[in-house]
Amino acid sequence: MAASPSTARAINDRLALRLLQREGPLTAGRLKELTGLSRPTVADLVERLTAAGLIAVAGEAGEQRRGPKAKLYGIVADRAHLAALDVRTEGVAVVVSDLVGRVLARAAAPITADMGTGPAVEQAVALVERTVKEAGADALHTVGVGAPGLIDPATGELRDSTALPEWHRRLVAALQERHPTTRVSVGNETNLAALAEQREGAARDRDTFVLLWLGHGTGAAVVLDGVLRRGASGGTGEIGFLPVPGTGGLPSATDCAGGFHSLAGASAVADLARAHAVTPRPGVEPEAAGAVQAAVRALEEADTAPAPGAHRFLDALADRVVVGVASAVAVLDPGCVVLGGEIGQAGGEPLAVRVRDRLARMSPLPTEVRPGELGGSAVLKGALLTAREHAQDDLFGSSRG
Repeated sequence: MAASPSTARAINDRLALRLLQREGPLTAGRLKELTGLSRPTVADLVERLTAAGLIAVAGEAGEQRRGPKAKLYGIVADRAHLAALDVRTEGVAVVVSDLVGRVLARAAAPITADMGTGPAVEQAVALVERTVKEAGADALHTVGVGAPGLIDPATGELRDSTALPEWHRRLVAALQERHPTTRVSVGNETNLAALAEQREGAARDRDTFVLLWLGHGTGAAVVLDGVLRRGASGGTGEIGFLPVPGTGGLPSATDCAGGFHSLAGASAVADLARAHAVTPRPGVEPEAAGAVQAAVRALEEADTAPAPGAHRFLDALADRVVVGVASAVAVLDPGCVVLGGEIGQAGGEPLAVRVRDRLARMSPLPTEVRPGELGGSAVLKGALLTAREHAQDDLFGSSRG
């Protein structure tokens, strides 16, 4: 069935806007080449999108030719402002951007549960509002929040968890109450990190992979055929609860102690570093990432200062990490595993190679193991990408008619 004229216009508009988002400002002639649309159709959509306030003249093309230069059209970046939050157990980080994703302001603050739920929520909301003011924005169109824990697939809200502070759950509601016209969405931090690594990091060439998050906690994100898989209850990738050998116990429904988290979480990795006399690099959080950085640096300098402790520490860490990797590979056969989070990024290729070699001996399934490129910043990047997509889905449909 042929599309109606209004539907065809909407499809063409969205195509042009996506190209402008990806490529930056373009001439009408270049839009014609990239879309395959006729010159009159492109002229109509440019006029329509300009009238809707979605695009504007952003300059002139620089080709050397006679006659007037062609106008460059670009998305009106300040048509909407967005915010992204990375909510951790020890604090929150915020960025505010325009519609094309250019960061205008950023901030972070420590927030601890011992200050009380109400004050913790108020401090986090105030941080967002100060950052919005610093960015010169009047209001937010969309806010993306990345947080640890399970996201209820029916409501999109953080589920109750005795392991996480109450202010996490209250924060989303408080943001929505304070800014009723703003869309606030929350996503699991590991899933958002996987989105960022796929768009801008180590998995740019993969549509099927697993991200293993190695930071303060552990988690996994599963992307199959380009689709992020969340599971029936939103719990796909809760690998911290995976029962594994070597922990001396079993996890429970409310506590991942005794699971994979007890092998590869930041506290366990920091203990492992101390056992191998590896001193963390100062100023790096979590401490475990500082220890892994120190070990990798020691390997790089091994020609002048042999570092047997660093070798043994990274070998022992790889022995632990591969337990989680092998479990994911056996069930999913993803072909690629990205070691994400602060610890995965700190380990870089030396840790990835060790895990890859061990996995090859444990599994018949060929699997690449790559270090993450974005580290802890992946959650914030993923939250901002999600906020931008939600805003564009809303605004890019506004030109229909």
